Amino acid sequence: MFGPRITTVFRSKWRALWFAASVLVGVWFSVPKEGEKADPAQQQAVEAVAGLVGQNQPAPEHKHVNPWAKTPQ
Repeated sequence: MFGPRITTVFRSKWRALWFAASVLVGVWFSVPKEGEKADPAQQQAVEAVAGLVGQNQPAPEHKHVNPWAKTPQ
């Protein structure tokens, strides 16, 4: 695959911390801020994944009913 091997990453706690910090920094810079428009290619990829997962479908009309609530008599 890509990146360092797991055996080399966790050889010491400092390497593991460096690896975790680099992952967090990568995620920090890849997620757009609230209200910021995403790159058009990135937005298209997000919509494609949402379509595959099924999030583009309208939610069915369903009102949640608490099964533990007492019904009025």
